[in-house]
Amino acid sequence: MKIASWNVNSLRVRLPQVIKWLDNTGVDILGLQETKTPDADFPVEALNKAGFDVVFNGQKTYNGVAMLMRTETVTNRVGRPQSIVTDLPGLDDPQRRVIITTLGDLRIANLYVPNGATPDSDKYRYKLDWLQHLEHHLAQEIRAHSKLIVMGDFNIAPTDDDVHDPIAWEGQVLVSPAERAAYERLLSLGLTDSFRAFDQAPALFSWWDYRAAGFRRNRGVRIDLLLTSAALTASLTHSTIDKTPRGWERPSDHAPIVAEFTV
Repeated sequence: MKIASWNVNSLRVRLPQVIKWLDNTGVDILGLQETKTPDADFPVEALNKAGFDVVFNGQKTYNGVAMLMRTETVTNRVGRPQSIVTDLPGLDDPQRRVIITTLGDLRIANLYVPNGATPDSDKYRYKLDWLQHLEHHLAQEIRAHSKLIVMGDFNIAPTDDDVHDPIAWEGQVLVSPAERAAYERLLSLGLTDSFRAFDQAPALFSWWDYRAAGFRRNRGVRIDLLLTSAALTASLTHSTIDKTPRGWERPSDHAPIVAEFTV
């Protein structure tokens, strides 16, 4: 089974790219972030026609997350998504950043973690508080579900190996000690970064700034992650970043990440 995550930076703009990529790759389950689409306008019909069932949690202009499940290989086998969560318990937050669902014996959390702006900003403090609520909730999820996947745009580069120029990034969000410590606490719950479960070539990133030819010069960071519980880590067979869509016309600034499992 192929499971993927992709910050599409507006589904309205990139729906044709999403469908094309799914057709090309055979991905079974795809988590989307930054759909920027209110629920009433979500392209359910187009995605159903393309062979996918969907659940979503959106808002206009900003944020928004969704899960796409290939009908033939997922929904027909395990049924519709169950036990859907769209808010972190205890956090009064109008921003649509979370969708968690059960598919058969899989529990999948799809996240769009706040960016944080700058370390001296209210948005940064909001990010750290958000991550603390996430940690508390995932601790409950992993106790209840042995097969847990936590995917999405984390807006955290876990280590300096995930940044094209650590010195240039020093003191900025995505790499600050407090953000990385919050990420390490998530891993300590019993989660593994699927990408790092395999030997990888250096300088592989998932986000590149549109400006200054960031993609062409590979001046990127790896902030899109797919974490797995121990039971799923044992069934991992491959993990990669697919840079192909980043080179398409009018691309998202993120590339999709893909993990493959024997489940």
